[in-house]
Amino acid sequence: MGRLLIGALALAGAALAGVAHAQAPGATARADYADRANWLCYPGKANDACSVDLTTTIINADGTSRVEQFKADPKAPIDCFYVYPTVSTDPGVLSDLKADPAELNVVKQQLARFGSKCRIFAPMYRQFTLAGLRAMMTGQPLPGSTDPATRNTGYQDVVDAWNHYLTHENKGRGVVLIGHSQGSGVLQRLIPAEVEGKPIQKQLVAALILGSNLPVEADKDTGTFKTIPLCKSATQTGCAISYVTFRETSPPPANSRFGKVQQPGMVAACTNPAALGGGKGELKAYLSNGENIASSTGATPTWVKGKPNPTTPFVAVPGLITGECVSKDGFNYLSARINADPADARTDDINGDVGAGDLILKDWGLHLIDANIAMGNLVDVVGEQSKAYRARR
Repeated sequence: MGRLLIGALALAGAALAGVAHAQAPGATARADYADRANWLCYPGKANDACSVDLTTTIINADGTSRVEQFKADPKAPIDCFYVYPTVSTDPGVLSDLKADPAELNVVKQQLARFGSKCRIFAPMYRQFTLAGLRAMMTGQPLPGSTDPATRNTGYQDVVDAWNHYLTHENKGRGVVLIGHSQGSGVLQRLIPAEVEGKPIQKQLVAALILGSNLPVEADKDTGTFKTIPLCKSATQTGCAISYVTFRETSPPPANSRFGKVQQPGMVAACTNPAALGGGKGELKAYLSNGENIASSTGATPTWVKGKPNPTTPFVAVPGLITGECVSKDGFNYLSARINADPADARTDDINGDVGAGDLILKDWGLHLIDANIAMGNLVDVVGEQSKAYRARR
C-alpha cells in the first residue's frame, strides 16, 4: 500500500459506480475458475496468497510491547468470499488474471486475517485498472474503456467465480461476502442479482461492504439490499456492515465522493464495527508496518518515541483509535479519532490518507485503511456471527 500514485487501493467511489453497474454482457472469453491459477486464495491451493506472515507487534500506551502470532483455522466452519479493490497496475483498461505484487499485498492487508474464522476464497478478476481509471477521470479515456461489454467483464468474472464456489465448494456452509472499494461496488450488484431471493441467502452470515457508499433509505436499514438489513449486533446474521472512514479532524469536504449517495431518499450506510448498536468504540486496528502509507503529515510514524520500529509486518496500538458513525453536512461516515496523549509513549498519528505527491487528498479520507483500521473488530464480529449462525441451524 502506498501514498497513491494516484493510488493502490483508491480510485473507486463515484468513478467506479458506472463500472460496477454496467449491464451489457462481457465480450471477452470467460475465465475458467476450475483453474486454481485464477484464484488468489483457495483452500489447498499451492502458493495461496492468504498464507502469509501476519505477525503483529502489539504496542501498549506505556511503550511496552509483545508479539502476537497468527494462525489460520483450516477447519473453520464457515467461508469468506472476497472481491478486492482497485489495485491493478496493469497498463490496459482491464487487468489480466495474473497476480502481481499489488493483488498479493491487498489480500495480506484486507483478507488473510479472516482465515482464523473462515475458509477463504478470493478470485482474480479482470478489474478496471488504475491506468484506466486515471485516464477516465482526466477526460482522456483509454481505448475500450467506455465500451459496456468491456466494463462488464470484471463483474462477469466475479459471478462466474461465485457460481464455481457455490457449485463445488459451498456444500451448505455459511458464507461471508467481503469487498472493498471497486470490490464492494461489484458486490452491491452481485448480492441483489445472485443472493437475495436465492437459496444461498439463507446461508449468508454477513456482507462486509467496506470503503463504498451502500445506499439505504433514510432512517431505515435496507435500500440497495432490500432484504439484507444493516447489522445491529454481532449475533445478528444475514446482515450487512458498511462504512467509509475519515479522520475526526478532517471530515468529508463538500467534494468528497464518499459518505453520500445520489439516489433521492437514500443515504450512505454507516455501521461501526466497534459498536454495531451505535455510539463509540475502540477500533482494533492492524496497521501495516514499514510501508510508505501516507499520514496526515506525509511522514512514516515512529511507533514508540525514541525507539526503533519493530520488524513485524503489522502493528497494533490498543486504545489509540476510537470510531463513531457520524452524520454531518449530508455525509454519513465512520469518524476515526486518534487519541493522542503526551503521556502516551506511542505515536500521535497513523498513516492511511490518500496522497498525490506531497498533497493529501482530503476528499478520500482514510480510504487506504478502511479495512486495516477496524480489522480486529471485523474479525471478532465475523467470529461471533459464525457462532450465532451455526447455533440457529
